[in-house]
Amino acid sequence: MLLTSFPAGPLQANCYVVARGPGTGCAVVDPGMDSIEGVRQVVAEHRLTVEAVLITHGHFDHMWCAQDVARELEAPVWIHPADRHLLADPMAAISGPSAAMLRAQFGLDDLPEFREPDDVRDAVDGAVVEVGGLRISVDHVPGHTPGTVYYRVDWDGPEDVSQVMFSGDFLFAGSIGRTDLTGGDHDQMLTSLRERILPLPDDVVVLPGHGPQTSIGRERATNPFLSELKEA
Repeated sequence: MLLTSFPAGPLQANCYVVARGPGTGCAVVDPGMDSIEGVRQVVAEHRLTVEAVLITHGHFDHMWCAQDVARELEAPVWIHPADRHLLADPMAAISGPSAAMLRAQFGLDDLPEFREPDDVRDAVDGAVVEVGGLRISVDHVPGHTPGTVYYRVDWDGPEDVSQVMFSGDFLFAGSIGRTDLTGGDHDQMLTSLRERILPLPDDVVVLPGHGPQTSIGRERATNPFLSELKEA
């Protein structure tokens, strides 16, 4: 399996590209701010064809370039229906600190024109996205936003890993996504963690929206938020 990533934009959101191998179809996960050039480089270097753009949630730092990637590389965008409106209106979910960052970085008058890509598909719970021979499953995990999802794909490499999860801002190394932004719900977040994370095997690798990779086993053992759930 071919899997590469790079942090993009002022908030250093991780953008991922996953494919079965060079010269195949691929998925781009969370093409955030300033990610378009990185996506172009990865696609060209490995002779990939983008067959899907996967959005974990509707915050601007994770889907800022979704429209550009979808248009330039002619790929559909997958997002949960509850966050779909943010493709065209990312300011609807913006917080005070984020707004201040945008003003400093761009000036509100200089924001790009956001609109829905031509081909938007529903990343609903239980959906499967087929890309270049890979089957990528969708799990709906509301809490950070109403439409937060994570994507899982079976790992076929030599390492002792069963699956790779693209967790967005749902689960991080040592932490979880914040719930104090518009649409966040802490109780719902805890329910999603309890029902969707705790049952997973330890060998699932977690690739979060920010920061380093981790695993379900490591988070089960060390993440204070998961420890509280286990003790409850």
